[in-house]
Amino acid sequence: MDNMKTALEEGTGMTLCEGCQKPTPDHDLVHYGSADSFRTLCLRCVNQDMAERCDVDFEHVQFEPITMTDHAEAVHEFHFSTRLLGDICSLEAFELRGGSRSGYQFQAIGDAEADLWELMAKLIERIRRALSVSYLCEDRGELYIAGQSVSGRISCEMDGDGFFSPALIVDGRDISWEEFGRMLSTFEGWQFKLQILDPSDAA
Repeated sequence: MDNMKTALEEGTGMTLCEGCQKPTPDHDLVHYGSADSFRTLCLRCVNQDMAERCDVDFEHVQFEPITMTDHAEAVHEFHFSTRLLGDICSLEAFELRGGSRSGYQFQAIGDAEADLWELMAKLIERIRRALSVSYLCEDRGELYIAGQSVSGRISCEMDGDGFFSPALIVDGRDISWEEFGRMLSTFEGWQFKLQILDPSDAA
């Protein structure tokens, strides 16, 4: 079993779920349990266990990836994950780069027994609206803020000394804190307003 698990991890970015023993993409796995004892489980197994613990009538749905185009006709492929979190359900859409979540990411929240297909429709509409807008423009190989507002996601990156520093995702692009500061410098003397929203809120 250990040899098979290692081969899956090294060869395909897949790992065997310790619950159902099925090969699972690494981005669809969770270290589930307590600090003293945990297992690596796929989200289907995690949701099944959570539903039993919370006595919730929940049926896991594995949504297939979809592709959508943005304002510039660039194609984005979105993957989906469903998490039962007690009395609520979280449906997330995300892009993958190198097997890890990156780029555009979205989330929709519903009740534990909500219709997942309705939640999916809500999430797709949110993605469609976000892809229709661009907050950055490019000139001579450098990015600039296109208007007077920017919406994106807060992230982080590791610097050369092994420390994490803030970063941003805007228009699905990775933007370093330094690069964003350069963009803001063109507005020297202007006022600004910063608003931080929950991942499930529409920005």
